[in-house]
This record gives sequence, structure tokens and C-alpha cells, in this order.
Amino acid sequence: MIKFKHAGCPRTLFLLPCLALLLITGCNSHDDKKADEQAALLHRLPFAPLTDSLEQAHGVQAALLYFRRGDLLSRNNRHELAAEDFRRSWELSPEELTGFRYASTLSIIGKIDSAERLLLDCEKRFPDNPAFASMLGDLYQQAGKNKEALGIYDDLLHKDSMNNEAWYEKGLLLEKMLDTPNAIDALKKAFALQPVNTYGLELAHLYAETRNPIALSICDDALHKDSAHEMIDPLFIKGIYYSNTAQYKKAIVQFDSCIGRDWKFTDAYLEKGIALYEQKRYDTAMSTFLMTIKVSDTYPDGYYWVGRCYEATGHKDQAILYYRQALSLDKDFTEASDHIKQLQ
Repeated sequence: MIKFKHAGCPRTLFLLPCLALLLITGCNSHDDKKADEQAALLHRLPFAPLTDSLEQAHGVQAALLYFRRGDLLSRNNRHELAAEDFRRSWELSPEELTGFRYASTLSIIGKIDSAERLLLDCEKRFPDNPAFASMLGDLYQQAGKNKEALGIYDDLLHKDSMNNEAWYEKGLLLEKMLDTPNAIDALKKAFALQPVNTYGLELAHLYAETRNPIALSICDDALHKDSAHEMIDPLFIKGIYYSNTAQYKKAIVQFDSCIGRDWKFTDAYLEKGIALYEQKRYDTAMSTFLMTIKVSDTYPDGYYWVGRCYEATGHKDQAILYYRQALSLDKDFTEASDHIKQLQ
């Protein structure tokens, strides 16, 4: 009689299809359960009246109802269901607003490729509406396609050189791409066309980073208009300018003003601490950096700069502990890693 060396093989071969069937059945069961839950949701308030109306609606009327329900779902953070309703509305009646909301919702739920295809279609259908190109530029940035996004903004500006929003978005993108001179140029054009704080303070920030005193005049103008004395960004940007030009005492005054208006403003503590550190006031700097950790115990820069203070005062073991804590919160914190290697 012939004996099988691997007597378990036939049994295994029999079980494999069964296991696959169980997996498929389990997945289908999960999908069915999800579909049932979604259907039940649409028949509850506040969605039920629209769902009931849709059972009798057709054509343009149905498109309008799907859009209204999609909008309601979106406002209730049910974005996947909202995307499906916007899709149905779009297929029944491809209107500009529907396309815009549908693409926006696809972007929210991470369906970038679908959103891109839709926006390209919308650009062809509605060539006079720059909103679709602008959203496409934002989408390309999300996907890390900076050159494609830059091309979108350049096309918009070629069609309309007075498009302040396109200049602003181009400036932000160039700043992200570390092209500071061209970023400043783009933001200057945006601010000249529309002198609002959003544009002006972004420009002032770049001026502060490049030690250009124009940063101060932009910030002072914004503060002069702030009758409620609530703005923080102009004070912070002035502090950055003073720090970058080694005027540390003036910088600390600005950062203290930020903290006075918002004691949880972590970056203000950090920049104040750096200004103190540069003056070799290590004990006061450490106390300030510890406040960043008190305000936000997941802020890696705070731990890193406490480590710097310990290192500067000869406490190497404590410094390494704080550098490691910074690395545990941000594994790509190369400066902390470098200091650990140097100390070891």
C-alpha cells in the first residue's frame, strides 16, 4: 500500500477554499452591515424628509434633493455619504456648484484621483470659473505635485494678472518650495491688489525671516487697526524680526505681549526662550522652554531646547534624556539625534 509522506496535504487543500469562502463571506457581511447602517441613517432625522421626497423625485428635482441632502450630510460630518449624494446630483444635473461641492468632498475623504478627474472635467465645462483651477492647485499641493500646482497658478495669472488669490496661493507655494525671493514677489502683488491682513502678515513673516525692516511697518499698521487689541500674529512677527537681527531684548518684549494675549501660545514661549538662550541666560531660558512642555507635552521643540540648556550648562546626561524625548515625539528630529551622537 502506498503511503502519503504528507498525510495532511489533502486536508489542507480542502480547507483553503473554505477559508477563502469564509473571508469573502465575512467581508460581504461587513459591507452589508455598513450599507444597512447607512440606509437606516438616511431614514432618521434630519435626513428622513429629504430621503422620503427622493423616493418620488426624478430628473432635475431629484438632483436638487440629492444636493440638499449631500449638503446636510456634509454639515453633519457624514462626508462619504455626502460624496455619494453629490455624485448622484452631478450625474443628473452637472451644475457648477454641485461640481465644486462634489470635488471638495472627494478631497476631504482622500479620493484625490477622483477629485482631480472631476475638476479637470469642470474646467472644460465651466472655463470662465477660476474656482475649479484654484481647487485643482490646492489638490496638487496635497498630493505633493508642486510643479503642477505652480503651473495652475501661472495659468490663472496669465488669464488674469489681477487675480489676488492666485498671487497669494502662488506665494504660499513658492514659500513651501523654499523660493523665498519669488514668494515675496508674489505676496507683494497679492497685498497690493488686496491689502488684507491675511496677505500682509504672510508677507511680513517672510520679510522678518529675511531681516527686512518692512516687516515692522506692515505689523504696526495691522496693530494700529486692531482696536480690540486681540491680534497676536503681528506681535509674534515683530519678535521674529528682532530675534533675527539680534535685538533680543526687543524680541522678548514682543513675545511677552503674545503670551499676555494668549498664555497657551507655545511658539511664543519657544522663541522667547531662544532669545534668552542667545543671551546665555540659560536658567531663565530653560524655565521658558519648560513652559512650552507645560502648555503642550507633545511639543518636541520644547524638549529639544531644554536639552540644549542642559548641554550648555554641562549636564550631559540630562541633555541626552530631553533630546531622546524630542526624538520619541518626532523620529525625524535630526538636530536632536546629532546632539545625542556628539554627547555620547
